Amino acid sequence: MARVCQVTGKKVSSGNNVSHSNRKTKRTFKPNLFKKKYYLESEDRWVILKVSTSGMKTINKNGLEATLKKAKAEGHITQY
Repeated sequence: MARVCQVTGKKVSSGNNVSHSNRKTKRTFKPNLFKKKYYLESEDRWVILKVSTSGMKTINKNGLEATLKKAKAEGHITQY
């Protein structure tokens, strides 16, 4: 899974560069992704996830286990 957040499902999107003269050329918007290591207490092991900054905020707010369960149900992650 290249450039896809495993928590939120954010991925590369496309749009236009618009110049001062209003000419449009294609460009890509990339998500702000990081490889982050989290400790999963229930399984007593470390998990490495590729997450966006908004995914990190979600983990901090809801907790790691609940977030992983929801991400798996939505199909963003197959195993962790």
